[in-house]
Amino acid sequence: MSRGEQSDNRHQKLNALREQGLSPFSERRFEKPCPIAELVAQYAEGCDVSTAGRLSAKRGHGGLVFADLRDGSGKIQLCVKEDEVGAPEWALFEALDLGDIIGVAGTLFKTKTGEVTVRLKAITLLAKALRPLPEKWHGLKDIEVRYRQRELDLIANEPVRRVFAQRARLLASLRRTLDGLGFLEVETPMMHAIPGGAAGEPFVTHHKALDVDLHLRLAPELHLKRLLVGGFDRVYELNRSFRNEGLSTRHNPEFTMLEAYQAYGDCSTMMELVERLIKQAAQDVLGALTFSYQGQAIDLSAPRWPRLSFAEALDKVGLPPSSPLEEIQRVLERRGIKVKGFNRSQVVRLVEQLFEIKAERTPLFVVDYWTELSPLAKSKPDNPLVADRFELFIGGMEVANAYSELNDPVEQRRRFESQLDAAGVKGKQRVLDEEFLQALECGMPPAGGLGVGVDRLAMLLLDQPSIKDVILFPSMKQKE
Repeated sequence: MSRGEQSDNRHQKLNALREQGLSPFSERRFEKPCPIAELVAQYAEGCDVSTAGRLSAKRGHGGLVFADLRDGSGKIQLCVKEDEVGAPEWALFEALDLGDIIGVAGTLFKTKTGEVTVRLKAITLLAKALRPLPEKWHGLKDIEVRYRQRELDLIANEPVRRVFAQRARLLASLRRTLDGLGFLEVETPMMHAIPGGAAGEPFVTHHKALDVDLHLRLAPELHLKRLLVGGFDRVYELNRSFRNEGLSTRHNPEFTMLEAYQAYGDCSTMMELVERLIKQAAQDVLGALTFSYQGQAIDLSAPRWPRLSFAEALDKVGLPPSSPLEEIQRVLERRGIKVKGFNRSQVVRLVEQLFEIKAERTPLFVVDYWTELSPLAKSKPDNPLVADRFELFIGGMEVANAYSELNDPVEQRRRFESQLDAAGVKGKQRVLDEEFLQALECGMPPAGGLGVGVDRLAMLLLDQPSIKDVILFPSMKQKE
């Protein structure tokens, strides 16, 4: 029977049930004291129980049928005897399709093979599945369908459910560590009048009541630093940011960032913090500091992760630190990297592709980037051309970025204006974030700031090849 024929058959069953006075979608609630896995774990012979879930298998013949009932925690076997449940309940059970959501009441026992089973006394149809679900034994293989219809992916593929349960534990771990260190979780605006805090192309929307264009935030950085001015010494936000840019295995236009700021700290403070955050997350999610990412061994256990300066990295590939940008661009292009301008993103690609970070078993801090590429960072005291900044690379990916925050309002204004000059912005388009600059003029303490790409960190810890595999509903091209 084709899937279309199966669907038609299910609709016919629905109509038949309604003609019998049954309404498969009318139940408002069902008594389910605990998840199925907990019910199995706490097995007590002869105990009366009720539970609910999705019917995932039926087997048997005559007046005896066994079935499997699943929820997000696991499965339990059902035993249905015609002479025990009565004609109406038996007829209802026989009419059920795989995928239907049912509530059951009965008594616990174990089969001869030791499987925990519910001997049914009553059945309630809670929701009729009108579409046939993916076959359990083969799972859902079509990657396009898996991303577009994640609900089917979760039903059919147990490992996928585990990935997202582990992602939730990762987020909880990050929060728990920061909370334990005295950081305050805050929420800042998602819509900004002026895009700032990071380089990138913003999404633009129009606010009708105010009659102004607003931008989905590139990063929460500027608002979080205004909170430092306001007297919150340790703040963080674990939330979404948006970049109107390309799609790839490492990029999604809507992504989760952790940004944390600590007054009276600096770049080295953030190094210690990110090491602590990631090590603790690995312990909480995996129970270990060593793991494999796409066949590459990763070891987080070193007491101090190694550092490599950007100048040293350039020198490794035969480019003196004083090399003009044009020469660096030529090297990039010879290695197949097309360059459109030379910005931070290009620098990150250079690090990832030229410096062979993929060969590193241990996480690596690349430090001391050019100040020109770090407009919100303090320069090194002994070299104004170099920013007190790092990028953290693990498994060939940039995972975190941090620096000593620039708190000089005069210098910050100069850098903002230099950026506009370099971009050729003039006239009404030449707008500075005056609210942020005014906040700096009130005095911001020296501080360290940290950004962690949570989706990429999830990819690493959960050994997933694409960012789409750790985002429940990734951005997809519209079907034609």
